[in-house]
Amino acid sequence: MDAISFGTDGWRATLDAVTVPRVRAVGQAVATHLADEGRADAAVAVGYDARPSSPAFAEELSRTVAANGFDVYLAERDCPTPLVAWAIEQRELAGGLTVTASHNPPDYNGVKFIPADAAPALPDVTAAIEAGLAEPRVRPEGEWGAIREVDFAESHATHALDIARRYAPGTSNDNASADAPDASGVRTADVESASAGEATLLDGLTVAYDAMHGSGRGVTDALLERAGANVDRLRCDRDREFGGVAPEPSADRLGALIERVAAGPAALGIANDGDADRLAVVTPGRGHLDENLFFAALYDFLLETESGPAVRTVSTTFLIDRIAAASGEETVETPVGFKWVAQAMAERDVLVGGEESGGFSVRGHVREKDGVLLALLAALAESEQPFDDRIDRLFDEHGAIRQSKTSVDCPDAEKGRVLGALEDDLPERIAGEAVAEVVTLDGFKLLLDDGSWVLVRPSGTEPVLRVYAEAGSEARVAELLDAGRALIEPLVDTTEGR
Repeated sequence: MDAISFGTDGWRATLDAVTVPRVRAVGQAVATHLADEGRADAAVAVGYDARPSSPAFAEELSRTVAANGFDVYLAERDCPTPLVAWAIEQRELAGGLTVTASHNPPDYNGVKFIPADAAPALPDVTAAIEAGLAEPRVRPEGEWGAIREVDFAESHATHALDIARRYAPGTSNDNASADAPDASGVRTADVESASAGEATLLDGLTVAYDAMHGSGRGVTDALLERAGANVDRLRCDRDREFGGVAPEPSADRLGALIERVAAGPAALGIANDGDADRLAVVTPGRGHLDENLFFAALYDFLLETESGPAVRTVSTTFLIDRIAAASGEETVETPVGFKWVAQAMAERDVLVGGEESGGFSVRGHVREKDGVLLALLAALAESEQPFDDRIDRLFDEHGAIRQSKTSVDCPDAEKGRVLGALEDDLPERIAGEAVAEVVTLDGFKLLLDDGSWVLVRPSGTEPVLRVYAEAGSEARVAELLDAGRALIEPLVDTTEGR
């Protein structure tokens, strides 16, 4: 049990650690937690990604949860994690489990738990699950819950199209649906609205879509086509090894998509990570679009039809703040991790929440990042105004912004000591500019007099300290990153020999 630890977004490890007994222990811990929370009368969703080991692990989870008396809705095929989150909301379930290692390499797998509010589990929940890890407790067979294989994709697509119509310029924003789900979990009003003009949303826009052999294939591309796009597919077949690379939609792994968009006729490129809860966007003029700039452009687009604040993590661009201020809105800053974005979204009427790693959600949807829905909204925004033109306009209005990050190796056990030493000796100036303010929400964010900033924080998934910087030019960002590294490298070096 000591090998199981729920980190930033569930438990992930290499396949030598992710074993059937440990997966069963997670299933038992979740069943115990849900029973303790008084949710034993509701069902549980179980999904899984495209990894070869995932279907068998999902079956083990389903049997373990069912043996505790819970009915289980098991995905009929590998599916994106956000489809499980939406199923929890739509079917009013006790929670959900998905077998996934997201963007990690093929030799990884893991389990993610999503509570009944369809938002990421907060630390008190994951701590309770870790504390409850145990061998399965099997009830008499007559008390087992039923396991039913279901399609999570259709109802999610219907809902996503409803959301897109809400944000489509010139359309009605009256998207409320008071109908309760029927026995299949489908709302009548959703079905009726989905049949009305959905293919006109994108009006023949050509989109190149790269599934990276992940569970977005046949889901994101099908949704784009249903909304009226012409879809040019890349890596939309199932590959046990993800083509030999991790299904992480970073610029260095999207070369073919970047080339395809540059060559035309696609106006936009979209890629999902392995479980399609995040996305990357490619444009003809910029290639791989920095996720900070995508966030800014998305927020600007959404503000054309609705109003509301934005939630961003401490590592995400201040361009969001400038756009918000120009519209009389505010920005809420959170620690890194979508669970904190989701928590802030629950506390106020937020228009959009996101993070610089490519995870986003919007008003009217569950508070879980969703790369499938956001692919549709990205295409809708492109059809209204090309991303390249929109970002040029935003730079003209608010000033150009560049951001990048780097890492410094640091053992997990030493991160606290290193950050403590940094706190004791924070500089008054960095890279020639005075420090105006220090934000301690997550690590140390040094706000400089010229509007630029440097952030040092511990990674929650790797033995490194992250250094982020934002400024008006790439050259200045490079200077700030060098200065940030220079602050912490001597402190980390003192761990040698320990």
